[in-house]
Amino acid sequence: MRAYARGGDVSMETDRPLPAQPSDRGPGEVRVAGVTSEDTAYWEGLEHTDEFRQLIRARMRFVLPATAFFLVYYFLLPLANGLAPGFMRTDVIGHINIAYLFALSQFVVAWLLAWFYIRRANNVFDRLAAAVRERAGRGRRAAP
Repeated sequence: MRAYARGGDVSMETDRPLPAQPSDRGPGEVRVAGVTSEDTAYWEGLEHTDEFRQLIRARMRFVLPATAFFLVYYFLLPLANGLAPGFMRTDVIGHINIAYLFALSQFVVAWLLAWFYIRRANNVFDRLAAAVRERAGRGRRAAP
């Protein structure tokens, strides 16, 4: 199949295999067209490095408590409606009751958790991820 870009001057053939490329890789290793070995980041075994473990620990220290908090907060509404319906029906402003306010507050809590995560990502996770990428860019020589 042959297609031409606008103007008809560039051919894009999709039914022909890519030409063979010389490779310094062993059998079973995949070569990406246009990427030289100097540009390749080595990701294999990176999960065993201190940099990667620090990143995962930092993320889990935020994500697990935030998730637990939100799940408890989220399921508190139906539990409160079932266990304390009189309290949840209490009018606060006109005919707006505690249940409505609690339900609307879940949107606020979700946005606040997203904001806290973005702050943590910008201040902590990005710095740790950059260290992991730098370690991967050093290649296999630096891997344990």
